[in-house]
Amino acid sequence: MTLHHLADGPDRGRTRVVVTGMGLKCPAGNSVEEVYRALFAARSAAVRVPELTAAGLPVDFACLVPAFDTGPYVPPRELRQIDRTTLLLLCAAADALGDSGPLPDVPPHRVGVQIGTGVGGLPSMEATAREHGAQPLRMPVHTVPRTMANSPACRLAMRHGFRGDCTTYSTACASGTTAIGEAARRIRGGELDVAVAGGVDAAVTPVVMGGFARLRALSSRGEPALASRPFDTDRDGFVMGEGAAVLVLERLDRARARGARVHGEVCGYASTCDAFHIVAPREDGLMASTCMSAALADAGLGPGDIGHVSAHGTSTPRNDRAEARAVHHCFGGDSPPVTAVKGVTGHLIGGSGAVEAVLGLLCAARGQVPPVANTRTNGEAGLLDVVIGRPRGVPPSPVLSNSFGFGGQNACLVLGPPP
Repeated sequence: MTLHHLADGPDRGRTRVVVTGMGLKCPAGNSVEEVYRALFAARSAAVRVPELTAAGLPVDFACLVPAFDTGPYVPPRELRQIDRTTLLLLCAAADALGDSGPLPDVPPHRVGVQIGTGVGGLPSMEATAREHGAQPLRMPVHTVPRTMANSPACRLAMRHGFRGDCTTYSTACASGTTAIGEAARRIRGGELDVAVAGGVDAAVTPVVMGGFARLRALSSRGEPALASRPFDTDRDGFVMGEGAAVLVLERLDRARARGARVHGEVCGYASTCDAFHIVAPREDGLMASTCMSAALADAGLGPGDIGHVSAHGTSTPRNDRAEARAVHHCFGGDSPPVTAVKGVTGHLIGGSGAVEAVLGLLCAARGQVPPVANTRTNGEAGLLDVVIGRPRGVPPSPVLSNSFGFGGQNACLVLGPPP
């Protein structure tokens, strides 16, 4: 494709939204470049978790954020008051804002916060109930604010004095993507000049893992590092992960005026609902395909303009098959290269779409598509062109980033290289 298409195509008269800051804390690393390198090395971050083993769970492995020094991010007193979900979000946001640089002359009420989370503070509630359930009046005073789903977003706004729209989205595994897309809409609509947007979850706990195990959604493979294998013929379920990713979005004209480095552009966004089943996707992928096509239309692009697809790719037989059919239909049977991050990071629930947006922007700009970790045989041959074994070079071009969640929640972003 030619990049002038992004500037001159349909609906290009509207405000353009670009990404000027990115930060993440995820199982593959604690910096954007570290995670990017791990993605191309196709190294799974899955490890056994002693707490899960001690609980006697049938699946006792997951992908955890590597330990890092929280001191520069959160003072000890505040650390005692917040949930791990909020901690990861605040740290990722600090990195993103540092990457973006100062935002001069932006009134606080023109800076918004949009954050997605699938389970919010449920892990803190689980731990508190386990410790204090027999004596509920002895619950810690911070129990409620630690467990509120909107705590990560509100703590972020409070810390930096952002007084614009502050909204938490919970669309299951599509939450992070929803938050980024809705933030871009607010900037395009003139409600905000800048938005700090992303997703987070930290749900590697006995109750959450036990629940997903009962649904038979988790991989039960004996070797954790080989368990998540999106689109592979031998896939058997996903690997739970935790993590956060945050992006700083702003108007292109503002970014250029202040000389900001631009990582890429949020070109298009759409969301739909299957209205079919509370945990299973439509087998034909119809509404997922409709969502992809709507995101392309919002970007003013056609299927042939997409350089690659960053798939939701959970590694569950049913979800991968439905997504393969959706991509096949959207692209008229001519699939662009398809990759899937979860072979490396595991499934971060509400954080997944945001992490995948960060990595998708880098891949779109650098013209490199990473292989899908652990995938050896394309189980969706004839439907998808899955990148296997080694990276694939493509011209710098937009990426379609998919996120699909329980409840039939579909959200798609079209992310372009720097304009």
